[in-house]
Amino acid sequence: MKCQKCDKQATFHITDLVDGEPNELHLCEDCAQAFLAPPSSSDADEMMPAMAGLLAQQLAVGETAEELARLDKQVCPVCGISFREFRKQGRLGCPYDYTCFSEELEPLLLNIHDETRHVGKVPKGFGANAEQQTQLIRLRREMKEAVAREDYEQASKLRDEIREIEESRQLPPTEQPPTDL
Repeated sequence: MKCQKCDKQATFHITDLVDGEPNELHLCEDCAQAFLAPPSSSDADEMMPAMAGLLAQQLAVGETAEELARLDKQVCPVCGISFREFRKQGRLGCPYDYTCFSEELEPLLLNIHDETRHVGKVPKGFGANAEQQTQLIRLRREMKEAVAREDYEQASKLRDEIREIEESRQLPPTEQPPTDL
């Protein structure tokens, strides 16, 4: 599926309620980030510290030096976000973060939703692509790290692997290349 904004491969499927009507958006990673980015108005800038403070209270995590050091060391192996970054931004980096930070997130989810398990609707076709999306997020992060280290050979291997996964996702299931060659 193509991004509705730029025609890249859509990796995010967002259902937005507009006047009570669901509106599905299919976006690539870059367009999804732009769509989900907080508005730059001064009202939003004024509200962010208050919201961050409320989130910190909900998390019930102390601000001791040892606690902050521990939170900085706890990093998701898929997307690379630390729990401390999550606390600042208020957003997780990938679905695996729920597993990685489960100990810290459980009290927050219980307090906000009275439940720790999602029982609502799931977008069509989400289950089949979830693992591939997680793998693509991990590979893109590793490729950025390889470029930062100037390990261009590794970065090109990762780029090729990303392309291979993206191309395989574009083929209908009946046209998948044979795997027994």
